[in-house]
Amino acid sequence: MSEILTRKLPDPGQTSGIDETDRRILDVLREDGRISVRALADRLHISRASAYDRIDRMRERGVISGFTAVIDPERYGYGLAAYIYLKIKQHSWKSVRRQVHAIPEVVHGSLVSGDSDLVLFVRTEDANALRELVLNKLHSISEVIGTQTVLVLDELPHPSEGL
Repeated sequence: MSEILTRKLPDPGQTSGIDETDRRILDVLREDGRISVRALADRLHISRASAYDRIDRMRERGVISGFTAVIDPERYGYGLAAYIYLKIKQHSWKSVRRQVHAIPEVVHGSLVSGDSDLVLFVRTEDANALRELVLNKLHSISEVIGTQTVLVLDELPHPSEGL
């Protein structure tokens, strides 16, 4: 299963303007976002100037949108994870998005097709906090028609952690 998480992204073709060297840079940065540009350049056998230029260009074009720390949610105090599927009133996506964005336990959300309209990935301290999130925060949003909560029993590790 780790193979799915760690494989390189497929080449979308020339339309992206990203070449093989850029892809190699991105692969290394996905592995270790704290690597120095010098170490990156040495590892890929390119000049530091080229590495700096390519990273700057990819940041300017939005290919690289930022750098972040990967934390262990349990050690951080958020040991319970769940997916919450929401059904919302028609044409209320923007309002719901704004309200959901203000909820700190929401890690990620997606507008989806199918039986549900929105899928949220959330992390809470425990079952009581999850119940509070669903019953008092999400159900208090007037455009939310219904929810379905699915608990995450185990997670695949981040690609940098291996199995």
